[in-house]
Amino acid sequence: MGTIIRKVFTYLILPVCIAGLVYLNVDSISEPVNFKKHREYRESVAVQRLKDIRDLQVAFKNVNARYASTIDSLILFYNEGKMKITLQVGSQDDSLAMANTQKIKNKYRGLKPEKLNQKLHELYLAGEQNLVFQVSSEIPVKDTLFNHRTDFCVDSLAFIPFSGDSIIMESTVKKVSGVNVPLFEASMPFKSLLKGLNNQLRINLDAEREDQGRYKGLQVGSVTTPNNNAGNWE
Repeated sequence: MGTIIRKVFTYLILPVCIAGLVYLNVDSISEPVNFKKHREYRESVAVQRLKDIRDLQVAFKNVNARYASTIDSLILFYNEGKMKITLQVGSQDDSLAMANTQKIKNKYRGLKPEKLNQKLHELYLAGEQNLVFQVSSEIPVKDTLFNHRTDFCVDSLAFIPFSGDSIIMESTVKKVSGVNVPLFEASMPFKSLLKGLNNQLRINLDAEREDQGRYKGLQVGSVTTPNNNAGNWE
C-alpha cells in the first residue's frame, strides 16, 4: 500500500506540483513584462489625445485670449469655430517689390491699414506681381487643424482611452509677476488609463509616482505653475 502511495506521489502528484511551481514562476516574470507592454501602448494613444487637446487649446486661446474650461467648449470650437490666418505675399527681401509696394502705399496714404492691404490684394489679383503684403482671412477650425489626420475623432476627445472615463480638465487665469497668465491642464490618472490591467502593478506605479512627487498619470499643462503647456511625458 505504501509503495502504491509513493508511486502515485512520484508519478502524479509531484509532477503536477512542479508544473504548478514552474507556471507560477513564469507567470510572475511575464506579468510585469505584459503590463509594461500594454501600459506603453495605452500611454502612446493617451499622449496623442492630450497633444490634440493642447493644440486645440492653443488655437482657442489665440481666438479668445483664454483657454477653454471644458472639453465640450473645445469640441464646439472645433466644429463651429473659425480661426484667423495670415498669408504673406511677396518677400521683404525683394527690394524691387518693396519699393513698388511703398509707391502704391504713398498713393493710397489716406486708407486705413486693413483697407490698404485689401487694395494691394486687388492689385495683385489684377496682375500686379511686384508687391509685398499680408492677407488675413477667417477659415473654419476643422478645415485647419487635424485635417491631415485620419485617426482624429473630435467626439472621442473627452474620454480617456481604453476606459471611457472622462478626461479631467480645467483652466484659470493666474497672476504671474503682475501679469495675468491664462493656464490650463488636462489629466488622465493611471487608475482610469490602465483599467483592466494588473491592479497591483498599477498601484505600485502610483506609489512610485507619489514617492517622486509626480502626477499619478499623464498630464499636459498646469493650472498651478506656468510650464509652457508641457506634458509630463516630455
